[in-house]
Amino acid sequence: MTGIVLAKTRSLLEMIKFSHTVFAFPFALTGATLAALANGAPPTAAQIAWLCLAMIGARSGAMGLNRIIDASIDADNPRTASRHIPAGKVGRGEAWALVLVSFALLLLAAWMLNPLCFYLAPVALFFLILYSYCKRFTALAHLVLGLCLAAAPVGAWIALRGDLQWPIVVLGLAVLFWVAGFDIFYALQDLEFDRARGLFSIPSQLGAERSVWLARLFHLLMLGLLLLLPLGTGLGGIYLFGVLVVAAMLLYEHRLVKPDDLTRLDAAFFNMNGYISVTIFAFTLIDALM
Repeated sequence: MTGIVLAKTRSLLEMIKFSHTVFAFPFALTGATLAALANGAPPTAAQIAWLCLAMIGARSGAMGLNRIIDASIDADNPRTASRHIPAGKVGRGEAWALVLVSFALLLLAAWMLNPLCFYLAPVALFFLILYSYCKRFTALAHLVLGLCLAAAPVGAWIALRGDLQWPIVVLGLAVLFWVAGFDIFYALQDLEFDRARGLFSIPSQLGAERSVWLARLFHLLMLGLLLLLPLGTGLGGIYLFGVLVVAAMLLYEHRLVKPDDLTRLDAAFFNMNGYISVTIFAFTLIDALM
């Protein structure tokens, strides 16, 4: 019995790609670091714990819901037909249970952090749910996904301060454009399928070459926004060196992905983006501690 439960749990975690939490998690911790700088005091262990649980609940619920809503589309797409629900590895009831438990965890964590977090949690849930439907009616799905992940640093700031100020909005916008840019890359894989199925994405609407240029523009905007952060946070040279490192990583990522060659897309998407988020957090934390 224990073996069955462990196997099913492993399948559910694989379905939602739990390991990819690394994309947003470091930015939540970056937001917490900036809030601590503004407060002049570090967060408590309880605050960090509830913040982490809120992140896990939000992302797990959103990914599970996306897999449920897109199951029929995934089944028709050769690239995604082997995903857990179309392949029968996870039942819809099991996936729904994961979604409901995850969103309940998000609401509980928001309640434990502060009233403003709890009142704003339904807004976050709205956009998390909206994203799964976006490809059916708008090519702006990439920006909606960016908005969902931008909630990580902004939510961490609100959790620790109970207000909203422009530096954290700047960081949130940087995350939005970063995510939208790499999600455009990811959508290049399904350009022909999306067009044939009548689904909306920037690649299906603009074509591969113009989409790559738009992704470059989004990542330039990300870097510009990151360079603004020291103006309102007290961050200095160590943080700015981290931004320089991130710029080099983005340049390498864009060299990996070409409109007519997606063979190295996985390295650009999964590896580099994880390194980028961790790098921003690490250099922000070191600068704050120094």
